[in-house]
Amino acid sequence: MALPITDLSRTVLFGCVVIFSTVLYTVDSYLYNNRYVGDQVFRIIPSSNTEVQAVKQLFLNLTVDLWQPNSASLIRENSPVDVRVGRNKTQWLRRHLYQAHINYEVLISNLQTQIEKQTGYRSSRKRRSELQYDYEVYHPLEEIQSWMFEMNRTNPHLVDLFSIGQSYEGRPLYVLQLGKRTRPFKKAVWIDCGVHAREWIGPAFCQWFVKEALNSYQHDTSMRRLMNQLNFYIMPVFNVDGYHYSWKTDRFWRKTRSKIPKYHCRGVDANRNWKVKWCDQGASLHPCDDTYCGPFPESEPEVKAVAKFLRKHRKRVKAYISIHAYAQMLLYPYSYKYATIPNFNCVESAAQNAVSALYSAYGVRYRYGPASTTLYVSSGSSIDWAYKNGISYAFAFELRDTGYYGFLLPEALINPTCTETMRAIKTIASGLLKKCTK
Repeated sequence: MALPITDLSRTVLFGCVVIFSTVLYTVDSYLYNNRYVGDQVFRIIPSSNTEVQAVKQLFLNLTVDLWQPNSASLIRENSPVDVRVGRNKTQWLRRHLYQAHINYEVLISNLQTQIEKQTGYRSSRKRRSELQYDYEVYHPLEEIQSWMFEMNRTNPHLVDLFSIGQSYEGRPLYVLQLGKRTRPFKKAVWIDCGVHAREWIGPAFCQWFVKEALNSYQHDTSMRRLMNQLNFYIMPVFNVDGYHYSWKTDRFWRKTRSKIPKYHCRGVDANRNWKVKWCDQGASLHPCDDTYCGPFPESEPEVKAVAKFLRKHRKRVKAYISIHAYAQMLLYPYSYKYATIPNFNCVESAAQNAVSALYSAYGVRYRYGPASTTLYVSSGSSIDWAYKNGISYAFAFELRDTGYYGFLLPEALINPTCTETMRAIKTIASGLLKKCTK
């Protein structure tokens, strides 16, 4: 059940969140006590099946954090493998790659330094204004939730804030509804961000979308038309526990934070936990893997809450959009198999138009296509679930970049990344107001 935010609870909670967010985050709390000093990110490109097997064997003997792809089973010939390696293992990996004649380059030579660059190393600068929310910096969870209450308070005719449940650790799962209250059963678009905790550009985009929609409503005829004829459900942080953990403890945490009985490892991949070909190819049964599918479908309260909400509103939700990073891709079903969806022509056309609109901003190129062939096969994904449950347009964006910064996209690139992505999503939403006849 979606829980509305009353005027009284809005005032009390907003005040609490503001106080909490102003005292919680000191500089040291998001520099992780220098735990990443000397860690490096390698890009390895195996050029043959023999080299693929050699790389997989190396990773069996070495604890690494795979960035792209996110599982060793997905390593392929001539496809880049981005991997984070601890400071004590970098020379070992270099030596073995050299001995095997496998090409590689170091994308990030000191991860701690790059983390400090990403956040602008905030001890050496002040926010642009303490009274004005800054959309061009990354924000911790408490600041985002505070901002959500403020959007609700200051835009009562266009915004409604509600909770759809609680996370594993008891945090509320807030959603913003945007749209003019013109009629009760408008078509709707769902957008979620922050499914994977370390992909900070996702929550930054969801906030940017809300800001742009509200600020341009009066003077942008296309945005006003969208807001008048559609509702947008925006979930800035899907994986609230994991996102909080990525700020406080482990910058590169991916999964949720649920406890797994009999294992010291925690968390489930929230994009492998949906009830569609659950725990098949591209997902792992092992709780310590980053692609762990969970003990059963919808085991994670975050996934279960969103699935319940979407099932309830499936007749009105016409598009599902999930924001991820990184790869510069626009993906649609199927993820779990190599097959063509029944309305392929309409979805392909929508994706092509969206990517063209995105390109028109800064000339950044995105690949687009079915997730299984464009990225890799994965089961239990949200876009496959949404499509299976009657949402005809289901997309996953993989935002900037293609690996130079990876998950550490600098704050200076928030504006252009969000600006171009905004054009793409407006194009998809505008397409819903037309009838596809292909």
